[in-house]
Amino acid sequence: MTATERPAAVAARPVSLRLPGIVLGVGLGGFVDGILLHQLLQWHHMLTGTDSDNIGVRYYSPRTVSGLEMNTVWDGLFHVVCWLSVLAGLALLYARVTRRRRRVWGSRVLWGWVLAGWGLFNLVEGVIDHHVLGIHHVRGGPNQTWWDIGFLVLGAVLLAAGYLLRRGGGFVDDDTERTPDTDRAPGTGPGAGTR
Repeated sequence: MTATERPAAVAARPVSLRLPGIVLGVGLGGFVDGILLHQLLQWHHMLTGTDSDNIGVRYYSPRTVSGLEMNTVWDGLFHVVCWLSVLAGLALLYARVTRRRRRVWGSRVLWGWVLAGWGLFNLVEGVIDHHVLGIHHVRGGPNQTWWDIGFLVLGAVLLAAGYLLRRGGGFVDDDTERTPDTDRAPGTGPGAGTR
């Protein structure tokens, strides 16, 4: 291969959907957590476990106006991080998929990585916030350890399901020929299509 042929060969290589999918999944998983557990069910807020935390953060009771205000501020900061993660995931996806962008949204590979990212969010957030720092628990009270373990189990299940969904995806080119999954974006590389 000559020097002039090398850039074309590199450009023809498919790009990975792994990083955009995982980053999107982390942000979307965080939004599910924040909207469902913090706002709709009101099982916890970011600082509702600080009366028994492991780092000495002042307790802000969600049953007082000032405590709820402080918890709402921290919930808002949490949602900002989720929003930035979704924006970053979309930017990564947009930068990597340059053709047939609509087809990527039907890709099992992309949605597998999104599920894996959500599972990764649950595992990291669950271990750090619920167990290491102890600043909140999924649902405080006498059974809080079981709720926290259940959150981690859900994260592991989402991670495994995403990985399996991603592995079950294939790359389908314009002639509907199925080739093995390569974790690559549709519309990129030889035989560009969707997976």
